[in-house]
Amino acid sequence: MISAIAPRQHGLVTYAQLLAAGIRRGAVEHRVRVGRLIRVHRGVYAVGHLHAGSLVRWMAAVLACGERAVLSHLSALAHWELRPSSATKVHVTVPTRGGRRPRRGIVVHRSSALAPLEVTTHRGIPVTTVARSLLDAASVLTPSSLARAVERAEILALFDLAAIERSLALHPKHPGAKPLAAAVALYRDGEATRSELEAMLLALGDAHGLPRPLVNTRVEDEEVDFLWRDQRLVVETDGRRTHLTRAAFERDRAKDARLTLAGYRVVRFTYRQIHDTPLSVANTIGALLAQRERGPAAWSPGGGYERSMSSIR
Repeated sequence: MISAIAPRQHGLVTYAQLLAAGIRRGAVEHRVRVGRLIRVHRGVYAVGHLHAGSLVRWMAAVLACGERAVLSHLSALAHWELRPSSATKVHVTVPTRGGRRPRRGIVVHRSSALAPLEVTTHRGIPVTTVARSLLDAASVLTPSSLARAVERAEILALFDLAAIERSLALHPKHPGAKPLAAAVALYRDGEATRSELEAMLLALGDAHGLPRPLVNTRVEDEEVDFLWRDQRLVVETDGRRTHLTRAAFERDRAKDARLTLAGYRVVRFTYRQIHDTPLSVANTIGALLAQRERGPAAWSPGGGYERSMSSIR
């Protein structure tokens, strides 16, 4: 009976599980005395021998905190492989505000507002979902560390903006709500269509005195979004929906390599760059045009595309 329980819990069993399986108290105590059960926490035992590793530590901490306890906060991020952790203490959340005896090596968080949809099981360990784990960790991580964890979730295909938005809506006063909302702002839909992106960039150029480019023309058998032929400058406007597929990723880089080999400079701007930092985009394009300009025209950041020999020098 013990061997049927332990493998599901990384080699661990609880005292309550042993009793529920029909094993008498005396039999449990005998196995502890002879070393067949090794005490990890009060009421939590390793079967046979104690295996090293984070999975065992995390599972033991969750079991020690009772039913419905889940791995959470920084420990949950580590379990989801979103952020490494060498912490000696394990973070566990219990869905109650009631008191609970402190456990050595465990940080217990009490939350009566932990929703069922924010709890799951990963590799056999009850744990907060990625969305809730990010929310809890956001209250203690620096903005840059949180941004890296969010990016890591995207890389591992664990990022779910809808789930994060649900957690933010459920817990608007959570200390991690504002930092997490800021960290995922980049992922919120504000995407424009290709024609809208083109119109935005042309309007931006007109507003800052840039010469008009050719639009949707062909260069070296490649269609490009914008071309300043004399300056051999190509600008591509990338929408996330169409440029983040695996095929588009490979295609874009092959295209850039061919154009570069043919002597063109290729730069890419996203919707958010064009929308949120238009002056920076205009200044970058203007400076690149000035570097390739074969006459006395030059770009003056904030001052437009001017004819000035001194600024070229």
